[in-house]
Parts: sequence; C-alpha cells; structure tokens
Amino acid sequence: MSARPTPHHRSAFRVFRSIPTRWADNDMYGHVNNVVYYGWFDTAVNALLIERGALDVHHGDTIGFVVETQCNYFAPLSFPQTVEAGVRVAHAGSSSVRYEIALFAEGAETAAAQGHFIHVYVDRTTHRPVTLSAALQAVVDELRG
Repeated sequence: MSARPTPHHRSAFRVFRSIPTRWADNDMYGHVNNVVYYGWFDTAVNALLIERGALDVHHGDTIGFVVETQCNYFAPLSFPQTVEAGVRVAHAGSSSVRYEIALFAEGAETAAAQGHFIHVYVDRTTHRPVTLSAALQAVVDELRG
C-alpha cells in the first residue's frame, strides 16, 4: 500500500483559475460534494485550453477524451467560498496529456484537494488519437510542472 499523498503547495503551480462555489455544490453535510471537484478539474483545464486557442469544443477537428481521473481530499470546501484551481502538466506524450489540478480555498497555501486527469486527444469524427497540435503543445509547454 502506498503512502497517503500530501497536499501540494500553491507555489507548485503557475496558472490559476478562480471558481466561485454555488449553493447547489454543498451536500447535506454542509461541504462541497466530491463529484463537484471533478467538474472543477474539467473547468480549470478546458477553460484554459479554450482561452489560449488550443481547443475549439464546437468546431475543432480535435477533442480530448478523459481516460483516467483521480482525486485526493485534504480539507473541506463549502459555499460561499471561492476556489482557486492551480493547473500544471505532469506528462505529455504524442497524443495524451496528464493534467494535475490542485484546489485551494481562496488565499490558502496548501491544497484542499488535488488530483489529475489524462486527456487523449482524438479526431472528432474517427475518435482515433492524433498528435498534439502546435497550439496545444504551446500550452502544454507553459504548464509543465
């Protein structure tokens, strides 16, 4: 059995996205439900890719399929609170990228939760893997951790 991960420090990330919590994010225990964290992972990464011109979700020839995901939880988050999502790239292959995301309570130095997901980039029509585009590769290079 492997040792439990420890929370990342804010300094391990260069790119952040603020995400406000919503009333509906809280579960009956008064904190954000675990499934919401995965939505924040998707939001942090895909919004960044769209803003940087590396992903066109409506008309682009390439789309990303999530093939693996994981999250560790260290401290609760709850509404009303702003979450700051740090994003970095841990590994990139010719058609896949492992994104690591840490979620921080606004201003906190250590992550309340952290995890990763792996995108395999595929042709929108054939769903066959494709080489990372130049625009995507530029974002990957910017986010390498």
